[in-house]
Amino acid sequence: MNPRFKPVALTRHFNSPAALSSRDGWHAAMDGVSGKLPREKSTHWGIPFQFGPEDVQQKGSIVLRDGEEITVRLNATATHVCVAHFCDLIPEYHANAGGGEEVATYVLRYADGQEHAQVIRRRFETNLFSVGWGNEAFAAVNAAMPAVPNYEQALAPTWGWLQTGVSSVGGSPVSFWVYALENPRPERPIRSVTFRATSPVRIAILGLTLYTGPGHPLRHVPRRVYKLTLPASEKALPSEVKAELDLGIITRFHAVPGHIDAAWVRAVDRGLGSGWPTPTPTREFLVEATGSEGATLKVQTPAASHELPFGDAWTKGVAKSDDGKARIQLLHPRTTWVHVTVTDVATGQETPTRAHFCGANGEYLPPYGHHAVVNDRWFEDYGGDLQLGGSSYAYVPGRFQIELPVGEVYVELAKGFEYEPLRRKLQIRSGQRELRLSLRRGTDWRNKGWVTADTHVHFISPETAWLEGQGEGINLINLLASQWGRLYTNAADITGALSGCSRDDTLVWVGTENRHHLLGHISMLGTHGDPVFPMCDGGPGEAYIGDPDYQLLTEWAETCKQREGVVIRPHFPFPVCEEPLYFLTGNLDGAELRQFADPESGSLDQFHFTEWYRYLNCGCRVAAVGGTDKMSAGMPVGGVRTYAQLDPGDEFSFENWGKAVRAGRTFTTSGPLIDLRVDGRAMGDEIRLKPGGGTLEVEATATSLWPIHRLEIVLNGAVVAATYTQKDTRTLSLREAIPVSGSGWIAARCGSRLRVNHCWPIHLGAHTSPVYIVVGDEQVFSPSDASYMLTLIDGGLTYLETLSVRYDEKRHREMKARFGKVRRQLAARMRAAK
Repeated sequence: MNPRFKPVALTRHFNSPAALSSRDGWHAAMDGVSGKLPREKSTHWGIPFQFGPEDVQQKGSIVLRDGEEITVRLNATATHVCVAHFCDLIPEYHANAGGGEEVATYVLRYADGQEHAQVIRRRFETNLFSVGWGNEAFAAVNAAMPAVPNYEQALAPTWGWLQTGVSSVGGSPVSFWVYALENPRPERPIRSVTFRATSPVRIAILGLTLYTGPGHPLRHVPRRVYKLTLPASEKALPSEVKAELDLGIITRFHAVPGHIDAAWVRAVDRGLGSGWPTPTPTREFLVEATGSEGATLKVQTPAASHELPFGDAWTKGVAKSDDGKARIQLLHPRTTWVHVTVTDVATGQETPTRAHFCGANGEYLPPYGHHAVVNDRWFEDYGGDLQLGGSSYAYVPGRFQIELPVGEVYVELAKGFEYEPLRRKLQIRSGQRELRLSLRRGTDWRNKGWVTADTHVHFISPETAWLEGQGEGINLINLLASQWGRLYTNAADITGALSGCSRDDTLVWVGTENRHHLLGHISMLGTHGDPVFPMCDGGPGEAYIGDPDYQLLTEWAETCKQREGVVIRPHFPFPVCEEPLYFLTGNLDGAELRQFADPESGSLDQFHFTEWYRYLNCGCRVAAVGGTDKMSAGMPVGGVRTYAQLDPGDEFSFENWGKAVRAGRTFTTSGPLIDLRVDGRAMGDEIRLKPGGGTLEVEATATSLWPIHRLEIVLNGAVVAATYTQKDTRTLSLREAIPVSGSGWIAARCGSRLRVNHCWPIHLGAHTSPVYIVVGDEQVFSPSDASYMLTLIDGGLTYLETLSVRYDEKRHREMKARFGKVRRQLAARMRAAK
């Protein structure tokens, strides 16, 4: 127990049962609850009290009314006399929410005969045993001190409520109140304290404790971050170190994230986040806490325990344990509110961005309105925040506010794939109110008619999508409503037209992602008028239990096209089944290709690429597009994006973007910007050669803000030219004469060994849509790939015949007929190819 406290036993003064009731004159609301008050030794707000006996039938409280009084001898000095007490409900409670009625007087008598009398008023020094929300006392605290969640708990399904910082208030059904009576003569011995009731309203005194120490025991200093340093011999995992503050609350305790220095400023991976931290033994921890100046920080490691004077760290900036081995330091003694302006160097205009501020120990300093600990779990990213591995970011407009520590601060700003990420060390001055930062655009593909899009975003609001898109340099955000059982997301945001928040060269359109657990997923972008419903069918895990199979993905796609929309296969190709139908019937405009080179092997032969190649090899002209499937704050909008080139003279609109995608003038990228020319023709173009083929001049270039290490030319799925480097380079190029003997396609792709810390395994790379080659009258067709497609078609037919929950027999026959028709057509092509 903290030696600053001295609990006083009131046993000999108790005059009423521990279990109070209406039989004793209390309000009827007391019946059945007062017996649940704490017994024996109990601590509230860090103050230890000696309460009544366990047996609630015995006397366990002092109850006074109408001039009754009891005197308790003390013969001790104290700076504060702490009392646990409450008063009865009163008829005028709701008529006078402000309180102020005098219910008692507490009198301190000193050894020299002088007195100090303190009036006790309802809702000031005490309060009712039962109060409604918003009726806390002004000078006393509810004895049920808030319990603070640890941050693993805070990322639980009740995450929203836990953002108040309070996981529970604990305590009993009866509210009692802790009041610290400040002694105006702390140097004089107090002979006694007299509790005197001064009104008919009953008042109950449960406990009495003397406090001698600095500050007010119930008044906390502002929450701040402290650095705890343990002896080198006591390195331990964060989970092995326990810390508690007796007269306060530790709101967060964790290992020091890292030491930020000049190497961090110069790092080549700036803007990409950092690796997920691996718990390792350490001696340095960050303690975020608030408490009284008299509080003691108690730290327990596997090897030893330490007690440090918390108040000294607050008032002096640093404090040590009694043995001098452990140390706690206030990291940011002074702060100042700063208005930050971020501008584009080229235009001088304010520009939204993704921002990360931190201190020298890696402690994240979020702009106002953003989370200090970002929740990157599914369906919980509502605040314009981002968590890339161990790095937290906030999406901010071109001007925003933040409370920064005076002194050394580090900042990182990132904005997509064309602005150089900024990292700087700042010196914040006392009283500074303005901070100006700027971003420089390294390249400007928008000026060449290219626009960027994320084809696949979930959950966030259209306005938040717009801000995040601006912060990542995205021109078009396709926000997709959908269904997860009985969870419908963004459905109320569907308008059948461009979202009203669209402006400043960033458009938002709310479409739908229509999904089936086995047949696959398909995205309906830019659908005019009515949305394509239902969004899911076929039961779990996309639709709800027992929901029947009502439509095929191909039927959804046809409806989208009828309503002037763009049809995209999201996170191609999973779930794998119905792809042959909508690919081979021409109902697909683009396939999302979002995973690039494996940093370990460097290979670009990812499954989704080779799967896409199968359909290209059977004559399907489907563009490569990029979309994130953002469903949490662990993925940035546009972390994988589509670059599409508009026709010359076309203004940027959803319709013109859709035209560019259908024409195949696209590439998908998670960072590098890639270009391809085949005999001077661009992505999506067609080149016709005479029978027998010929040689084509192929040129590919990849540039990147981050290191890239390989660039490859692919002909009909096979690498026919490549350049590799072990060195970090930001530009790679290839120029090769490629012999072509038959019809097919040529594309370019690039990759990097650098890791990207997205929640999905995206990696760093890019892939173009093809340039198509027609030799004579030869059609592109691969019998082996077609055989693979037949297997998928047979799988879909088998599912419909056996496991499918049928809407009705007519719909069931129609769905099977579509599979059967494509199967017959594909089989006929295979026979003709022999």
